[in-house]
Amino acid sequence: MFNWFSTKEVDAFADSVIKDLRERFPQTGIDVSTRKSAEKAIRTLDRILSEIAAFAARHTPNLYQKARFGNRIKWALKDAGYPEPFIDVATREFVKYLTLSASGRKRGR
Repeated sequence: MFNWFSTKEVDAFADSVIKDLRERFPQTGIDVSTRKSAEKAIRTLDRILSEIAAFAARHTPNLYQKARFGNRIKWALKDAGYPEPFIDVATREFVKYLTLSASGRKRGR
C-alpha cells in the first residue's frame, strides 16, 4: 500500500528526462514557440521515449506516480521558461508514452 505513494524513483527519473530535454532543446537556439514546431521537436526525441518505455517496463508506475511524473515535467519546463505550447506537448506526450508503455507491460504478463 505504501509503495503506491512512493515517488522517489519517479521523481529521479523525471529529473533525468528534464535534464536530457533541456540539453537537447535549450530555450534559445530552437524555435518551439508554436504548437506545430513543438510537436516536430518532440518527434525527434526517440531516445527519451525509449528511456520512458524502459522505465515503465521496470517499474510499472501507478496512476498517482504517472500524474506526479507529468506534473514534475510540466513545472520544471515552466520554471525553465519554455513556451507554453512546448510544455503542453512535451508533458502530454511523455505521460502518454509512460502510460502506454506501462499498459503494454501489464498485458504482456
